Amino acid sequence: MANIPNIDELLKNDTAKGVALGLGVAIAGVAAIPAILSVGRPFARAALKSSLLLVEKGREAIAEMSEDLEDMMAEVKAELVADKSAFTATEEAMEEVIIETQAE
Repeated sequence: MANIPNIDELLKNDTAKGVALGLGVAIAGVAAIPAILSVGRPFARAALKSSLLLVEKGREAIAEMSEDLEDMMAEVKAELVADKSAFTATEEAMEEVIIETQAE
């Protein structure tokens, strides 16, 4: 038959000590979960609150930048239209001068 080791022999064995320590830590960890959750809940709530505030501030900043960009685009389009009108008027005046010069 198999020889069952004594407790003294098990305590001298490093593997048995490691297994016992691992089981003890696992049991303590499972027992500590409710305490960790009760203490960690306020911290988790604070972290979520901060995250939501940060996201909202980010959305506001992006909205402001988008408005500024739209304003700049409108200004540039207006300048392009004005430049095109000025160019067209100058071009028409030059054509008239050329036609008058050729007619003379």
